[in-house]
Amino acid sequence: MTTTASLPLMQGLLLAGLLFGLGLIGLLVRRNIIFVLMAVEIMLNAAGLAFVVAGARWGQADGQVMFLFVLALAAAEVSVGLALVLRFYREFNQLDADAACRMWG
Repeated sequence: MTTTASLPLMQGLLLAGLLFGLGLIGLLVRRNIIFVLMAVEIMLNAAGLAFVVAGARWGQADGQVMFLFVLALAAAEVSVGLALVLRFYREFNQLDADAACRMWG
């Protein structure tokens, strides 16, 4: 017996949009750089979810392939972002993004 579970397109895209909106709000509101990186991760995962849902809707593997690219991009973003966070913390002894305004000269 085989069962095929189909992902509902509308609910999946609504969830992806909701996650992307939450990530965008976190990106705009939070000042701590770690939380900003987490908000970007939420936005990337929301985009990946939209790719998977759309790929499942049309029965293509393209959505899953794009999600793998999104995961690779997210891993690269985290590695570079955490390196910048470490450098920022060593320079300012805090993770508040507003402290970067002192970098102007």
